[in-house]
Amino acid sequence: MKVLVTDEISQEGLQPLLDDPRITIDVRVGLPEAELHQLIGGYDALITRSGTRVDPALLDHARQLRIIARAGVGIDNVDVDYASNKGIIVVNAPFGNVNSAAEHTMALLLSLCRNVPIANGSLKSGEWKRAPFTGYELKGKTVGIIGLGKVGGRVATRCKAFEAQVIACDPYIAEKRGDDLGVRLVPLDDIVRFSDIITVHTPLNEETLGMLGSEHFRGMKDGVIVINCARGGIIDEAAMLAALESGKVTGAAFDVWSEEPPRTEILKKLIAHPRMVVTPHLGANTFEAQKNVAVDVSRELVNYLDGRPLENAVNIPRFDPDLMEQMKPFMGLVSRIGDFVSQLSAPNPNKVTFAYRGKIARFDCAPITVCGLAALLNRHTEQEVNMVNARLVAAGMGLAVEEVRNTEAESFSNLITITLESPEGKRSISGTLFEGIFKVVKMRDFMTDFTPEGHMLVITYDDRPGLIGKIGTILGAANVNIGSMNLGRQARAGEAMVVIALDSAPDEAVIERINKAVEAHFIKAVCMKG
Repeated sequence: MKVLVTDEISQEGLQPLLDDPRITIDVRVGLPEAELHQLIGGYDALITRSGTRVDPALLDHARQLRIIARAGVGIDNVDVDYASNKGIIVVNAPFGNVNSAAEHTMALLLSLCRNVPIANGSLKSGEWKRAPFTGYELKGKTVGIIGLGKVGGRVATRCKAFEAQVIACDPYIAEKRGDDLGVRLVPLDDIVRFSDIITVHTPLNEETLGMLGSEHFRGMKDGVIVINCARGGIIDEAAMLAALESGKVTGAAFDVWSEEPPRTEILKKLIAHPRMVVTPHLGANTFEAQKNVAVDVSRELVNYLDGRPLENAVNIPRFDPDLMEQMKPFMGLVSRIGDFVSQLSAPNPNKVTFAYRGKIARFDCAPITVCGLAALLNRHTEQEVNMVNARLVAAGMGLAVEEVRNTEAESFSNLITITLESPEGKRSISGTLFEGIFKVVKMRDFMTDFTPEGHMLVITYDDRPGLIGKIGTILGAANVNIGSMNLGRQARAGEAMVVIALDSAPDEAVIERINKAVEAHFIKAVCMKG
């Protein structure tokens, strides 16, 4: 894998890539746009921070690019939708700078409350003044946190250590997380009405853009303090300036801006306001954080190269990190049975159903579904299909995708069934994990027990004495050795299915001889990848 690094990245953090003999790294920082466009076509992976704009123009030149790694949490500089359409994975490092961002929030908050910046400037100018710099304690204050994720949770813990009362608003977390942190979850209106200090820790998206505006500032306590170390634009900056100028807000501290570097008059006035403490987006700028985010994206590239699930892909459905280890084997299982059944099904399927039964059905199975869908479609299209673009490709093919879950277990504690429908009929396959081994336990109405791997031959026919012997004789004559055989039938002398594992692939002539010898209803050779 050839990797291009276009922004300043911790050398120590890149060590997992440097240690891997399969990976070649080129560090080219500060390339002119035209030169970057010319170079990018020769690389499989791109590592950036915020300094490289990964837009459609760049991606159109990236002929073999497979993965973009953003060493940090924000992906504002990456056109994720365009990358997704091209099947390019985008990963980030959402946790590497969590502690750094939380500590910077506290640094700004304490600096503002105790007037550190202006007191520092006063003393250095030769003055000895104390009274003008009388500040506020955090003890006893009500701190309202908007967004109780990784950063917000750490800020909550630190504020509680200062003996502040902490309330939080986050519609996407469970009440248990609030209980674990000792934080009361409340609506946004209560954060606005009751907080002495308000700090935001959400991503920037359509829902959070301008989340705090003029109407919210009007409802706040007089003398409130406002902090933004998350993303510029979450707080309406014009409304923020007006609230400072009116005296409604005692002070504010911002590390992030809707435009970076700031150029508009509103931003310039806001930054220059005497009751603003400001920094130029330094939340992640610690040596530790820079190493952490580089290590995180480096590991993701190695995971990609090894074919392991990616924990921080932003355009692939994924599990909660706590569930990832538990679900990885099922992603492998669905890929294997999806690849198997796709080779048996008729062309041009119009619907695929993924059914989950048992304990696995208690969880969000979307990442498993997309993983299986990618395995299916790679046999039905010339375009490379992966978890990034699988649903887009399916939609373009007119393939309906359905997901069904049932927590009631039958014969197996966990069972995944894929059913493909086409004008020629249905093909279904059911698989489970047995002590970590992939097992196909049902095909159509036949009970089976085999591991899909290597070269295999699937045959259905009317069960009669001597047919298995004929199959073995024909394969032996062609010097094709049988590794194992699994036979299933619905009734004595009824239709039977045999799945044979072979040491090598039989040619078409051998398959045709078997077809005639057993008068097969269906016969198909399968070749499993890997």
